[in-house]
Amino acid sequence: MNNDQKPDMVTIVIQHDIRTGSQSDYEQWLKRILPIAAEAPGHRGVTVIKPPAGTSRYTVTIRFETLEHAEQWLASPARRDLIKEAAPLMEQQEKVDTITGLEFWFTPPAGQPQKRAKPWKQFLLTLSVIYPLTLVLPWLLAPVFDTVPVLHEQLISKLIAAAIIVGLMTYVIMPRYTRLAQKWLFN
Repeated sequence: MNNDQKPDMVTIVIQHDIRTGSQSDYEQWLKRILPIAAEAPGHRGVTVIKPPAGTSRYTVTIRFETLEHAEQWLASPARRDLIKEAAPLMEQQEKVDTITGLEFWFTPPAGQPQKRAKPWKQFLLTLSVIYPLTLVLPWLLAPVFDTVPVLHEQLISKLIAAAIIVGLMTYVIMPRYTRLAQKWLFN
């Protein structure tokens, strides 16, 4: 990306490994920090992924409209103070990655952290998944929508289809698809 080109959206990915027995305190801390982050300039949403059973890593993704806004939040005194407060709950220092645009789905192969997929390749790969999903998924869901009258309402049916598509893209398809296409993506 050129220095004068600004990304449309920035995602901060934060990982916290929580000490055994401190999960409840950590979740109470999250309830305090998330509303404060939501007030930060350019904030566009947050997702907290709780650890699977038997693990202790929480992953928090925070989206901002610009890199500048993301950096302001990361350097803010409010965040710094809250992180100091949570430090005793963590096994180690937090891990923070800042990802711009669609790069969230396009992680470089191991051993090549400096490489980034070209934006046009990200666009083509994403389009090759979203286009078929937007054609097939509503068709597959139509019988369900027809049997439940409230689901047949256009706003509700489109919301459900969009939510399923985003979920499939984020958790099922793109992580696997980008691994399959990584030679093409990162060359």
